[in-house]
Amino acid sequence: MFAWSSPLIAQQPNAGGAQDTKPADPAQVFWEQLTPYQKSQVERMYTDWGFLAKYRDADKALPAPPTGEVRVVFMGDSITEGWGMKATATSPARGEFFPGKPYVNRGISGQTTPQMLVRFRQDVIDLKPRVVVILAGTNDIAENTGKMTAGETEGNIASMSELARGNGIRPVLCSVLPATDFRWHTGLQPAPKIRELNVWIKEYAGKNGFVYVDYYTPMANSEGGLKAELSPDGVHPNAAGYAIMAPLAEAGIAEALKKPLP
Repeated sequence: MFAWSSPLIAQQPNAGGAQDTKPADPAQVFWEQLTPYQKSQVERMYTDWGFLAKYRDADKALPAPPTGEVRVVFMGDSITEGWGMKATATSPARGEFFPGKPYVNRGISGQTTPQMLVRFRQDVIDLKPRVVVILAGTNDIAENTGKMTAGETEGNIASMSELARGNGIRPVLCSVLPATDFRWHTGLQPAPKIRELNVWIKEYAGKNGFVYVDYYTPMANSEGGLKAELSPDGVHPNAAGYAIMAPLAEAGIAEALKKPLP
């Protein structure tokens, strides 16, 4: 996520007053180059790797769903967290997050599937939804928490789905959105990896009686990236992108609710 520059050379005077050179500590150089936000993210990786603290208080404050309420939890990364986020001085509004619906957003920017799995009980199971909408995998491909194999990502998505099913929650598995590059980690050529992961998600959902929602097809351009009119950066949807996603998610939720628990 963070750019690494070449280690600096520290200048140290010797006994004769001349300057000796010795390499500076690369870790210290790296740390000093980070912005305050980046430092907070690094510190969080050591103190709360799964970021359980983000929604801990909100989860405790959320009452059990009343009789007849169809609670749905959306589990994901920044693409989920940004859904319905209010406009700021530097960012326009990103659409609405299902106004009037008892849907709960539990996306966390930057997260990978192992981090989501760590917090799945707290942020999904304990909230007692009837459906969980899982959108995950982009940041695994972006190597946000290190290199991961496709099998590791698939295993984490499967584990979240099986935890949901075992607790009476219907999983809705979503395709990863298209992308041809990640601005925070360039050169990874994610487009074919995303296509391959989506093939697996669709097949896994079908084999297990889960609903699959295809965001990818209507949002992809010919290169396997997000259509320019749907995203400001090629990764995150804008209001127009979420306007495509919302009815697809709603249809997936409705389909899941018609199914008996697998």
